[in-house]
Amino acid sequence: MQIKSLIVGVLCVFTGLAVTQAQHKNNLKIKKTNSKMTPKEVVIAYAEALGKGDIPTAFSYFSNEIKWHQPGSNKFSGTKNGPNGVGEMFSQMMDISKGTFALKPNGNIMENNDLVVMPVRFSGEIENRKIDMAGIDLFKVVDGKVTEVWLFSDDQVVEDNFWGK
Repeated sequence: MQIKSLIVGVLCVFTGLAVTQAQHKNNLKIKKTNSKMTPKEVVIAYAEALGKGDIPTAFSYFSNEIKWHQPGSNKFSGTKNGPNGVGEMFSQMMDISKGTFALKPNGNIMENNDLVVMPVRFSGEIENRKIDMAGIDLFKVVDGKVTEVWLFSDDQVVEDNFWGK
């Protein structure tokens, strides 16, 4: 997959992504190197970069060995390996939803050692199917890099029906 189409696909997914003013106010200036950032700071920096459409910076917070655990039993379910695997999935989600899929932080980002939770709200439309749902993204951050991500949806059956098999 060409990097340009990967970036375009990921940029479309996160066009609406924004960190709340309260989160921004309580967070760092991103001048530290990744290895000196706390896990929470890494996830916030990732979300802020996505919110600005800066996909190369957002993906710079991913380990080359990132494992992305997409839940459920739909066409996107399963573990995606590496930034290219994650980017390809995002790109396919944008293709099937004709660019309507959007994800936004939806609450306080919380940290417990190397684990960070980011509540999210995601929405989209595929033909006559619509989704607007809450979820949780759980990040594992080691040495300034996101090494694993687990996603949880408010209603997995509804999400599976939305994406299809």
